[in-house]
Amino acid sequence: MSKNVLIISTSSRKGSNSDLLADEFLRGAQEAGHKVEKITLRDKQIGFCQGCLACLNTGRCAIADDANTIVQKMLVADVIVFATPIYYYEMCGQMKTMLDRSNPLYGSDYRFQDIYLLAAAAEEDDSTMDGAINGLQGWIACFERAHLAGTVFGGGVGAAGEIKGHPALQKAYEMGKAVG
Repeated sequence: MSKNVLIISTSSRKGSNSDLLADEFLRGAQEAGHKVEKITLRDKQIGFCQGCLACLNTGRCAIADDANTIVQKMLVADVIVFATPIYYYEMCGQMKTMLDRSNPLYGSDYRFQDIYLLAAAAEEDDSTMDGAINGLQGWIACFERAHLAGTVFGGGVGAAGEIKGHPALQKAYEMGKAVG
């Protein structure tokens, strides 16, 4: 059965390593017959959550920027994939801001169940992405039908595009292809 897959690439750097992981996941999911959309936050205007909680009554954030459109796409996605560079052993700020701005989803009739995390970092140790996993797990815990379905880590890559030839790209592709 074809699924609606939404990939949110959060790096500010064009041609980033995490963005290339997202592209491979996309390629695999498309080859498996899924409908896939990739959104890159690099060119979006997304302000910080103001904590007003108006969204819990309206289903939309009071801030009029690109986050509202992204949240509406998250609402109807079956699968959500986040791709992030790891900064200081944590997800990048753009990803955290997007997670905060997705508060209108709380209490909604969202469709997503499977959540994936793709990450790249200059550090090589597999534990490098633990902070990002924990942060994403905190968000996922607010959505009882959702779970972390898989992660891919590309370590030891710093400069944009340095991940080319890294085994993490193949893992991202295979993970996308296995979405079920």
